[in-house]
Amino acid sequence: MSSFMEAYDRIKFATNTRTQVELAEVLDIRQSSISDAKRRNSVPADWYMKLFEKFGLNPDWLKQGVGPMYLRTEQGYQPQEAPAGGVAEEPAHYGDAAAKGVMVTVYGMSCEFDGKGHPTALHPVGKLSLPLAFAGPHMTTLRVEAPNMEPGILRGAYIGVDTNATGPISGRLYALYSPHEGITIKRLFLDSNQNRYLLRSDAEGYPETALDPQILPERMLGRVAWVLQEL
Repeated sequence: MSSFMEAYDRIKFATNTRTQVELAEVLDIRQSSISDAKRRNSVPADWYMKLFEKFGLNPDWLKQGVGPMYLRTEQGYQPQEAPAGGVAEEPAHYGDAAAKGVMVTVYGMSCEFDGKGHPTALHPVGKLSLPLAFAGPHMTTLRVEAPNMEPGILRGAYIGVDTNATGPISGRLYALYSPHEGITIKRLFLDSNQNRYLLRSDAEGYPETALDPQILPERMLGRVAWVLQEL
């Protein structure tokens, strides 16, 4: 008979969760329920049912590590063995990165920046559950606080900023540090003389600003990769 911790580790592995908070979110239970299960050294039966219903995971594999990892796949109820090197993403029902969720920290757009030194650290303002595909290692999640990109990006929207995508491409949206404002979202263009970058808002009434190409890297946080908002 496998120990609680062995089953618990298989559950975390299969759901790609690292902490009790993340696992509690996946199982839709309180974090204290996980602590109680650890103390009793017993995995509640309803955990296995939820994991089967949500991900097609085989309860026997979760309990004892035997049999196929998945009972349900995209082709129906076809057992799928777990690979030695990782989770079987492709054949599993809900197994790809767009179907798996992860909790991320959401940051506000306020920070101290005078245009000369390094900006201060961003301040966390909450948590958000995202598809794993939207939460890569270089992705920073921000909550939009200004209406300058409306109607495309509304105030209160969540955006994902790829901090690894800092190469300027005309017409794309970028998150930039702005003196005395913190982080702003702007659409970037190379001017006709190709000697400076123009930063524009989508909403009317906001002035266009310009940046020297040598200054742009200091102001750049990253490219806006996705937007999540209520229409």
